[in-house]
Amino acid sequence: MIRLLLVILALASMQSAGATQTAWRNYMSNDTALQPAMAFPYQSCFERSAVRYRLPVTLLLAVARGESDFDVRARSHANAHGLMQILWPSTARYLGFNRLTELYEPCRNVDAGARYLREMIDRYSGDVHLALAAYNYGPGRIHRDKVIPKGAQWYSAYIHRHLDFVLGRGPTALPADPARSYDTEAKMALITFDAPYRADAFVRQLRSVQPRLRLEWFREESGRFKVMMLYSGSDDLRRSQSLLRDAGFRLRKPRG
Repeated sequence: MIRLLLVILALASMQSAGATQTAWRNYMSNDTALQPAMAFPYQSCFERSAVRYRLPVTLLLAVARGESDFDVRARSHANAHGLMQILWPSTARYLGFNRLTELYEPCRNVDAGARYLREMIDRYSGDVHLALAAYNYGPGRIHRDKVIPKGAQWYSAYIHRHLDFVLGRGPTALPADPARSYDTEAKMALITFDAPYRADAFVRQLRSVQPRLRLEWFREESGRFKVMMLYSGSDDLRRSQSLLRDAGFRLRKPRG
């Protein structure tokens, strides 16, 4: 029975990876000219680097949202820094940084991340799924003719989910409005997990009970995975909190 369960889980993982790879191929074939659904932080930096390295600006924005949620001072437990989470010192030195503080310069960080992603896409003959896996895991660990690590697989799917948000798609997206600023979107932390699949399962379960909830999960700097509720304004917050209570989720009372 245990062996059968392991086989089923392995097949499910392969199918999921295949679906993610297909989704990226469809994006690169059909959607690269689409514009972001709203105005994102440091967008001019992303636009310049997109032109310089022949990349869709929506792809760069998706990577930055997944990596740092546009926090220019973000620092991970793996010693990656800035908007695009450039690893210090190895990758940063390779990309031309001499001091750690330089990684906190928004446009330089974005440009370095775009350059590195372009190199990965070229290395894997345009396969964005493998390129993103290598961006996260390092190219030495990603091979075309081998199954890529599960962590690299989920990372590619994770960035594609952020791409959906950037494009105004998916259950958390709002109607496209280029005049709307991303900074007006608020988030409330709900719960943190040690594994991405647990965060994803929690979100799916809550959505099945309350489809109107706008829920997402993000990888934290600590390497854990935090589920967030998105809302716009105090009225939306109260409505969403009511939906959470109706779904059986107990909200913590604020301290003080």
